[in-house]
Amino acid sequence: MRLTVLGCSGSVGGPGSACSGYLLSVEGERPVLVDCGPGVLSELQRVVDPVDVDVVLSHLHADHCLDLPAMLVWRRYAPRPASGRAALYGPSGTAFRVGAASAEVPGDVDDISDTFDPVEWQDGVEVAVGGLTVKPVKVNHPPETYGLRITGPQGQVIAYSGDTALCDEVVDVAEGADIFLCEATWTHAPDDRPPDLHLSGYEAGQIATKAGVRSLALTHLAPWFDAESILAEARSTFSGPVDLVRPGQVFDLVP
Repeated sequence: MRLTVLGCSGSVGGPGSACSGYLLSVEGERPVLVDCGPGVLSELQRVVDPVDVDVVLSHLHADHCLDLPAMLVWRRYAPRPASGRAALYGPSGTAFRVGAASAEVPGDVDDISDTFDPVEWQDGVEVAVGGLTVKPVKVNHPPETYGLRITGPQGQVIAYSGDTALCDEVVDVAEGADIFLCEATWTHAPDDRPPDLHLSGYEAGQIATKAGVRSLALTHLAPWFDAESILAEARSTFSGPVDLVRPGQVFDLVP
C-alpha cells in the first residue's frame, strides 16, 4: 500500500505545491486519488495516466475538488481515452458541483456521467475501491466534510482528517492508524483563528496522541504560515514521528 503526495498546500496553492491531492495504490488494483485540488492533475501525470484512477473526495471546497473539470477533459479527449467510467465518491451534490464547474456556459451543469460514476457518501458506511476499504466519517468543517479511514488489503490504515476543527469524530477516524494524514492549516493563535474551521499544529498533535497513531503526517499548511512553527507545535503534543509532507513524498505501508 503506497501513499504518494501530489499536493498538500492548504486553502490555496503554494510555491511549488498544488492543493490537496493524494494517490493511494495497491499492487494489481486501480489507483485511488484522494481529493483533486487545483494543480493536482499536473502532478498526477508524473505518476499515472489520469484515465486509470478512481477518485474519492473529502468535501467540495475548491482547493479539494476543482481539478476534476480538467480531469474530465483528459478522460474525454486524450489520445488514449478512458475505457469506462471511473468511480467518484464524495459528499452530497458532488456531480452537480463538478458539473457546474465543467460547464461551457454559465448556469449550465455538465453531465459528468459519461466519464464518472458519482456516488454520495453515507456517514460511517464503508465502500470498497482500488483494493482498499474506505470509511467516511463526518467531521467539523463548514460544508459537508468527511474524514476518511482507509484500510489496505493487509490491514494497513491511513487516516485522513480531511478539513476539520477539533471533534471526537476525527479522533475516531485516526484511532490506531499507521499514518495519520492530518491537516494543520495554521499556528495555534486563538485570536487569529475563526472557530470550527481548521486545526493548528498543536491540535493535530493532540489528536494524534489521543488516537494512538503510529505516525503523524502534517498537511494542508496554509502558505502564509510558518511551516516550522506548525511542526514544532505538533511535536510538543505528540511524541511519535512527525512529518511535514511535501509534494512527491512517498509513504510505503507494509503489514
